[in-house]
Amino acid sequence: MTAAPDPSPHHGPHLEPPPATGLPYGFGVELDAQVHRSRDGRLLLGGSPPRLLRLSATAARLLADGRFGVTDRATAALARRLLDAGAAHPRPPAHAPGRTTVVVPVRDRADLLDRLLTALRSDPQTADLPLLVVDDGSRNPAPVADAARRHGARLLVHPHNLGPAAARNTGLRHARTPYVAFCDSDVRPEAGWLAPLLAQFADPAVALAAPRIVAVPVAGAGRLDRYEEVRSPLDMGAREGPVVPLSALAYVPSATIVVRRSAVGTGFAPAMRVAEDVDLCHRLHAAGWRLRYVPRSRVGHQHRTDLRSWLAQRAGYGTGAADLALRHPGQVPPLYSSPWSLAACALLLRGGPGPTAAAAALTAASAVRLVRRMPDADAPVRAGTLLSLAALRGTAEQLLRCATRHHWPLAVAAAAYSGRARYLLLAAAVAEGLADHRRSGAALDPLTYTAVRRLDDLAYGWGVWQGAWRRRTAAPLVPRIARSRSAKGHRGIDRTPAAAPSRQPRANLARQQ
Repeated sequence: MTAAPDPSPHHGPHLEPPPATGLPYGFGVELDAQVHRSRDGRLLLGGSPPRLLRLSATAARLLADGRFGVTDRATAALARRLLDAGAAHPRPPAHAPGRTTVVVPVRDRADLLDRLLTALRSDPQTADLPLLVVDDGSRNPAPVADAARRHGARLLVHPHNLGPAAARNTGLRHARTPYVAFCDSDVRPEAGWLAPLLAQFADPAVALAAPRIVAVPVAGAGRLDRYEEVRSPLDMGAREGPVVPLSALAYVPSATIVVRRSAVGTGFAPAMRVAEDVDLCHRLHAAGWRLRYVPRSRVGHQHRTDLRSWLAQRAGYGTGAADLALRHPGQVPPLYSSPWSLAACALLLRGGPGPTAAAAALTAASAVRLVRRMPDADAPVRAGTLLSLAALRGTAEQLLRCATRHHWPLAVAAAAYSGRARYLLLAAAVAEGLADHRRSGAALDPLTYTAVRRLDDLAYGWGVWQGAWRRRTAAPLVPRIARSRSAKGHRGIDRTPAAAPSRQPRANLARQQ
């Protein structure tokens, strides 16, 4: 079997927008635990990307206990806007698993396939679901066919290897249920994983829901095992939220996802061998669909921990950055920052009393602008100052990551000619690693963790440069400067950007009266 070719090297298959976005009655929402509220409840700070939100008095009363249910058009509109802002999370009615086909793309690895199918047939929620196994050109297809037959799965075969995107698309074409779950052969879903994901589709605008991908425990865990437990690129963390480009949760991996079949069209871009999941997330978002990350649903994954294959995997991930940057201009930059915070960081790097004073002046000016935007905050000056300092810190952290990840060849070249650049690069590499070790809680000593993290970055960055060279483009290496807009708050939940440099400013939301 074959899949249709990608119609363009720079665009994936076209996707239609959702036919309806209204939330049904009985659908609940709950305010995110990290959203800060003013004493009167009318000013919120949070969301994804973070921003300031102003509520009407009616909306503030409705949210007094942090949650409410949809009972009419007004509450449905308020719930939709809070969900889209990432300030609240859906609490839909329970959804019994069913009407779902599980698609498993595989190439060889029959032992892992057998383990996955055993787990699916052992879970009451998935025991009776239709299973489609797509053999994507296995070199030894007989064991794959045997595993599929033992578990009652339908086998679809590609005579030649076409890649994971094409294999998933083949399964998608043969599925006849409203929802399709894609599971890679090396995952091990935990019992009950499917129901929380299917519940998200009570929202008619949701096209995709994803679980948290966690490391499968291994006996005698080595250094890479312990690193992968906290820094796997497949693990998107413990916080639920909407999947939105240019936010902290810009995509979800396709190791396991559930999609609304009518939303994804023909599926993944088959020409993409890596980053096809990121591309699908961006195309769905651009078409107006919503995507949800649901970490209470957990799926284990057997991470690569052989050093050679681990480095090759990281470099391979990096090569996809060029295709993504060409397909989605400005949506996957290595750095996304406001002009003032970038200038302030540059001044601080230069050092000296004069540049430091100028950086302080820029930060103070940003704080003043924020204070003027939120005079109704409990402590406007304190809030504006803290937000501006957070923006400065965010940009500094992004610059550290660029120097050690995407742009490390340039940083190394500068270090070869400048003692000061050499000192700054070494300090950045160590400081970022130690800070991330503290945040991660890894079961590794700080120096080993920092060394592994730098290897991770070197491999990924090398892949980015390889992909850029192959595509003859600098797009994946070009930073993006944020353009701020004024927020006017007519009749509405006013969404004022919260000055975080790596976040995207948004338009206003309509006030609920």
